[in-house]
Amino acid sequence: MKPLFYAVAFLTRIPVPFRFDARDRTKSTAYYPLVGLLIGGVIAAFDGLIAVHFPPLVRAVLVTACWVFITGGLHLDGLMDVFDGLGSHREPERMLAIMKDSRVGAMGVLAAVLILLTKIAALASLTASMASSVAAASVSARTAVLLAIAGWPYRREKGIAVGLKEGLTPLRLGFALASGAFLVFIACGAEGVLCLVLGGALVGAFGHVVARRLKGLTGDVYGAMIEGVETAALLLLLWLARL
Repeated sequence: MKPLFYAVAFLTRIPVPFRFDARDRTKSTAYYPLVGLLIGGVIAAFDGLIAVHFPPLVRAVLVTACWVFITGGLHLDGLMDVFDGLGSHREPERMLAIMKDSRVGAMGVLAAVLILLTKIAALASLTASMASSVAAASVSARTAVLLAIAGWPYRREKGIAVGLKEGLTPLRLGFALASGAFLVFIACGAEGVLCLVLGGALVGAFGHVVARRLKGLTGDVYGAMIEGVETAALLLLLWLARL
């Protein structure tokens, strides 16, 4: 079970009392959907504590803050790096260098602000189903990103995502996709499955565009995809709720 705990340690701030090796990292991707459910569960528990004490907008802000905290801002950081790099409109190697730079530029800040505002606005309108919506979005994002890991080469020789593609065998990918579909169905029924389908489509489209520009994908791109799919899933659930 160490690959599962590695996935927890990698994708969240939850402390895990284990030491890991490269094999644990490469096998961990099969458990990304389960970690998505764990993140959703933690946020649901937090929301249960505050729901009766705050109006919808404040509640949504606090839930979003919890969401960022539990993930350590890992994916949000990737989103900012990607938009800084792509927004520079340079050659691939220069874009990769900009993405690796610890400083954040205007494009990255704008992307992060818009994503967070959209999440807050969507959650404020989904107060009756906030916990299940967060769970479906979190699982969908961490399942859909596996399609990008499997589908395109990893661009860097070193990085936190090195080896993930090699470890994502067809069997592990199939297990992850099946478990992700099951978990989103449990969370939101058929609407949750639609979130996963939408997430896969967005990952495919974004991965195609970015891979053409960078000649491959990076860990930052994976993080940006997770943020984008989470946000898109919330918007889809909001749209369906208003039909």
